[in-house]
Amino acid sequence: MIRGLQTTVRAIRRTVFTEVAKLGFKADADTLLDDMEAIPYKIVNDDTQKYRESTYRSRAIVRERLRLAMGLSLRPENKPVHLTAGVEASNISEKYYEPPLMQVIPSACESCEENKYEVSNMCKGCLAHPCAEVCPRGAISMVNGKSFIDQEKCIKCGKCKSACPYDAIAKKERPCQKACGVNAIVSDKYGRAFIDNDKCVSCGMCMVNCPFGAISDKSQIFQLARALSEGEEIVAEIAPAFVGQFGDNITPRNIKAALRELGFSEVYEVALGADIGAVTEAHHYVKKVVTGELPFLLTSCCPSWAMLAKKFFPDVIDQISRELTPMVATARTIKQEHPDAKVVFIGPCASKKLEASRRSVRSDVDFVITFEELQAMFDAKEIDLSTYEAESSFHDATGAGRGYACAGGVAAAIEKCIKEYYPDVDVSIEHAEGLTECRKILALAKAGKLNGCLIEGMACPGGCIAGAGTNIPVEKAKKNLAAFVKNSSRSVPPKELEEIELK
Repeated sequence: MIRGLQTTVRAIRRTVFTEVAKLGFKADADTLLDDMEAIPYKIVNDDTQKYRESTYRSRAIVRERLRLAMGLSLRPENKPVHLTAGVEASNISEKYYEPPLMQVIPSACESCEENKYEVSNMCKGCLAHPCAEVCPRGAISMVNGKSFIDQEKCIKCGKCKSACPYDAIAKKERPCQKACGVNAIVSDKYGRAFIDNDKCVSCGMCMVNCPFGAISDKSQIFQLARALSEGEEIVAEIAPAFVGQFGDNITPRNIKAALRELGFSEVYEVALGADIGAVTEAHHYVKKVVTGELPFLLTSCCPSWAMLAKKFFPDVIDQISRELTPMVATARTIKQEHPDAKVVFIGPCASKKLEASRRSVRSDVDFVITFEELQAMFDAKEIDLSTYEAESSFHDATGAGRGYACAGGVAAAIEKCIKEYYPDVDVSIEHAEGLTECRKILALAKAGKLNGCLIEGMACPGGCIAGAGTNIPVEKAKKNLAAFVKNSSRSVPPKELEEIELK
């Protein structure tokens, strides 16, 4: 409902990210602690807009946001810890993300009710009172001429709401909990949201669906800005979902030039790695699934989808593709050409932050930031993207690889490659978007009902263009991506792309 809207929550996040980026670009260790201490007072003071009932509460919440944006964990509630505690350990460019990635800021949580049906003032007290008639537990009675639900008897079946002719019965749900497809959101002893990290797959849907901004993720924006300010050779790889994320009239040439102005030495498309993946997956499907060696093949490019399979369906782990994700494949290509450079992945995804923290990936990807965080870095440097234009656009990838950014695009790209390379092979494709649907399709696969299929899963409803780090509405992003794919000079990568050595 609130995805893509420029809400107050987004404005606060962007302001915090911008101030943290400024800290990183300043790169002054002598004043770092004092500068960090000053940020909450700069963002929340008597002259700024009042977002909550108390200036002091607003400032306390900003302090915790600031810590997360610096790559630090929240402070404990039961003992005194200074705002800047741990900053020295984070004041390095080699700082990686430490789980948990997603954290609830307790002071920002409004303790929303988890699941409750309640009669509103729209109730007419009608003679038929169908709500009471359909209730299987007799939980509804008439009080002062209006329907009343006894919460002790209610089993939350929703039959009363469906039967009411005036739509006078509301279903109250905790937004973050509703958005979580793995049921990782529970309540603490005070009724506030709490993330069960044994279940969480770090997709970030809880974060972007909380209307109070009580959930936030950690960032590497400070460390990246610091590395750029010190003149290190850093190459950017940008995910194909970038189109339209930085303004309606901002072209790939604008993006490419603005990134160089920010300090990046080169810019590559992550869609290059997607092309490599599509080719190898096509061969893998034909050699393993079509021959019956594997019952089905699961894509692996979405980290939250892969994490979901490993946590909840360990029996299907052998069917998860072992091919490199587009982020890693592109990074390895970059480091072959620029062996001394650091690589930053810029994309729409929160869970990529944890993927890059894996020991097997750390040597390839040094930083991960989202489109939201990149915009804050542009703001910190006062870079107007429309005033910069590179001599050339992106020419690293094909339409197939660029299409990975939309739900169904991964499977579609692999299918195109199979039909191009193996025209006599029939391909069976399935895809799911959103963790709830992903769980359903994995259950079907485990039960043997999807044998012979190539199965794509995307944790975010809509795919990467709907990731937690995006800036614009999903439908708008989908339209922009479709045009980008259509205008690609090449549709399908060559079969020989698989032969690129990425060891």
